[in-house]
Amino acid sequence: MRIITWNVNGIRARFSEVAELSRREQPDILCLQEIKATAAQVPEPLTGLPDYHSVWHGGPRGYSGVSLHVRRTACAAAPPCAPTGFDVEFRALELAVGPLRVLSVYVPNGNRDLPGKIAFLRALVAHAAAARAAGHQLLVCGDLNVARTDMDVYERMRNPRAVGQLAEERALLESVIAEDLADLLRDFDRDNPGLFTWWPPWREERRKNHGWRLDYILASRGLPASSCRVLTDVGTSDHAPVVAEIAVDLA
Repeated sequence: MRIITWNVNGIRARFSEVAELSRREQPDILCLQEIKATAAQVPEPLTGLPDYHSVWHGGPRGYSGVSLHVRRTACAAAPPCAPTGFDVEFRALELAVGPLRVLSVYVPNGNRDLPGKIAFLRALVAHAAAARAAGHQLLVCGDLNVARTDMDVYERMRNPRAVGQLAEERALLESVIAEDLADLLRDFDRDNPGLFTWWPPWREERRKNHGWRLDYILASRGLPASSCRVLTDVGTSDHAPVVAEIAVDLA
């Protein structure tokens, strides 16, 4: 099973890029964040993925919003591809796909509302703990807006007082991962100090690879993953997609 997560920073501006990514990579599960469209604006572009069962939260006034797309053949093999009810202010969406609970999540960046971000991360910890206690295999996919360690930030951008690098944020992310989850991207590229998924949209920072790692695929450790990588050449968002390959029996 191929899983892709991508903060598109506006689905209406980048739907053609999403469609091309889907055609090129053929993901079984596609998680998008910051679709930035109201419910009235969302259906036509996202239902333009005819091979997928699509669920989305458009968000109020075109703010934030996430979506989750499961290839229809996977839904046919593992009904019902149904929402499980985890939803925090249009920033999270979870589907049951066979034995999996797949979560597309956008953690708010916290620059304007750090207490709200901390509360969201705590809710994510509690949800991961409940999923583990219930025996579910979990995939947490999305923009978590926390750089896990200093190595996940370009050296000259490291700042322990910067939102996204705060000790409290990192501790909460570690608490999510501690619920028997693997950080697949780092597990497959442990010693790479240039493993980034977001770059400031100025001064050619992406070309120079001066960025942060903010986008994750966290998978229950019982799920055998064979790869996880950043698609640095894809799209015009300030984030790049992350893709993982996991062996899952959906029967």
